[in-house]
Amino acid sequence: MRIWDSKYETMPASELEQLQLERLQSTLYRIHRHGVTFYRKRFSEMGLDPENLESLKDLERLPFTTRHDLKESYPYDMFAVPLRDVVRVHEISGDLGIVGYTKNDLINWSNLVARVLYLSGIGENDTVQITHPYGLYPGALGYHYAAELIGASVIPSSTANTDKQLQILQDYKSTAIIATPSYARRLASELNEKGTDPKTLSMRYAVLGSEPWTEQIRKDIEEGLFVSATFNYGVASVFGPGIASECPEKDGLHIFMDHFIPEIIDPKTGKSLPVGREGELVLTTLTREAFPILRYRTGDITTLYYDKTICPCGRTHLKMMPVAKRVDDLIVFNGINIYPQQIEEFLVSSEGRTTKFGVILTRKENRDFMDVFVEVSENIFADEMKVQKKIIEDMEYQFQRRFEVAASIKPVERGSLHGSKKVVDKR
Repeated sequence: MRIWDSKYETMPASELEQLQLERLQSTLYRIHRHGVTFYRKRFSEMGLDPENLESLKDLERLPFTTRHDLKESYPYDMFAVPLRDVVRVHEISGDLGIVGYTKNDLINWSNLVARVLYLSGIGENDTVQITHPYGLYPGALGYHYAAELIGASVIPSSTANTDKQLQILQDYKSTAIIATPSYARRLASELNEKGTDPKTLSMRYAVLGSEPWTEQIRKDIEEGLFVSATFNYGVASVFGPGIASECPEKDGLHIFMDHFIPEIIDPKTGKSLPVGREGELVLTTLTREAFPILRYRTGDITTLYYDKTICPCGRTHLKMMPVAKRVDDLIVFNGINIYPQQIEEFLVSSEGRTTKFGVILTRKENRDFMDVFVEVSENIFADEMKVQKKIIEDMEYQFQRRFEVAASIKPVERGSLHGSKKVVDKR
């Protein structure tokens, strides 16, 4: 079985641990000596000299980093290099700020995502269709440069509508597609409605990420597109795609531990949990130059484990189970992360000027829908239905501009949302 970087992906545990320690010490030196404002302040408050870290067990002495910390450090207080060394900047979905990349960061990122593509079966003879949007959010460009790195052809179909995506699949003879699970499922459904036999396509692989998934979703995609579907895990603030990925065995995701140290903690106490216990995933970067991050609390609930024997694919790194749930009520919708607080801030600043709302997520015919129920305020209420309709339409338009996803805004009577859960996911 092919491996993109066999030196590191099959490294024995003892050598890997030593490599992690050396890279962690180098990261801490860079953070401390080059003055990452946020971490220097935290180290000072804790009376901690990070350069005294002597083993990986000492990692627990380091502070956690949260999404709130990222937001408070906007725009550049988390950067560990001068801006002249930053060659690209991306936004973090969910209004968490921005991340920067040096030239070496981009090289490392491309190689990490190349591992993902190789794990999925994609190689130099494939034509890869990327349906993720190109723009400020990291993702599409990570896949793009990785596909070119391994010698594959790239079709940046991006935000083309579904009919156009299907036309490209057929006419351009794409052999692999990169998408969110929900969108790949939608393509499969549309293909079926058009009466097109997926076996007539050139498709062989689907690389899926940015959303939670189930085995039923995998089955629907594999049968509907006649492909082998594999999932990968990424976090924009930690790097983007390229943190962990399934191999053809489809039995857990290999974490690329030469670039990241994963931990599991109790989300309530912050106490570290042993391998095999379910808890919140925490990640520390080992090779990021511009934006190193220590013990980042992802908010994702999962389990880390080692295979009883070496995986048939030959990789030796720790594995993680698919994300089971979230610590918080983050909304993941069409690959975009939205926190309820952001919706509240949007509603307060909109013409409706209301803070009482509820979100219901549903899935119909393999398409996801978001309904945002808002309690009627004097601003949104009007005797004339035409006036109220215009206010709602304007709010929906501004919502899509703000979050890059469509939602249906539905006014309800005042007091009707009292005690209701902010987010209900029925998908």
